[in-house]
Amino acid sequence: MTSSKRSIALVGDYSPEILAHRAIPEALALAGADVTWSWISSGDIRNASADLAGFAAIWLVPGSPYINMQGTLDAARFARKTQRPFLGTCGGFQHCLIDFARELPGLGDADHAETSPQSKHLVITALSCSLVEKSGEISLIPGSQLHAIYGVETIVEGYHCNYGLNPEWRPALENAGLRFSAFDTSGDVRALEFRLKPTLLKLRSQGRITPRRRDATASDSLVHRQRVPNALSTLRDARQGFRR
Repeated sequence: MTSSKRSIALVGDYSPEILAHRAIPEALALAGADVTWSWISSGDIRNASADLAGFAAIWLVPGSPYINMQGTLDAARFARKTQRPFLGTCGGFQHCLIDFARELPGLGDADHAETSPQSKHLVITALSCSLVEKSGEISLIPGSQLHAIYGVETIVEGYHCNYGLNPEWRPALENAGLRFSAFDTSGDVRALEFRLKPTLLKLRSQGRITPRRRDATASDSLVHRQRVPNALSTLRDARQGFRR
């Protein structure tokens, strides 16, 4: 795939029934980013190095369980290994955690409770309380990419998730290089970044919808390597427009 513009791969199994999938392209358009984007089904990813080579950035979108879980893990790993800008939201956040964990000693079988509940090493487990259509206060860690994007330390954002990081594995993941950069009022992880350049962001929230600032700005800054303040409201605006 070739283009004069930088292109984003929206990795996930598109469904018009999923609000996030309808809102994401609209949000990218509203952000005014000089990029193109293409939907890449997880089922079409057989060799991430070849299938995603033509894209400048990757967004692993909500919508799990995916048709091809391995395809999403490979997409996350490809972005990380090639240091491509990457954004993972909701299911994308969860699966890039699994991918990273599988490279750690003794965690080669790290898995997701939604699809492999009997797995010995569940890095992603059911939340004690569902966050579907919930909102809450989130604290951003100073010095993080998210803090730089928002320009504030506390935000209120929304979710559409039932699963998240199993806190048992947080120390091991942090020791291996993950930086958890956002937390809710209970201290639960809401976002993470890799200590790489360019920064890779993963967000538990479905930035597609509620974090108007989070996904719109993060995706734009990842592609353009700069903050774009007027993109802060695009995802929420897109969501509201679809719901009218």
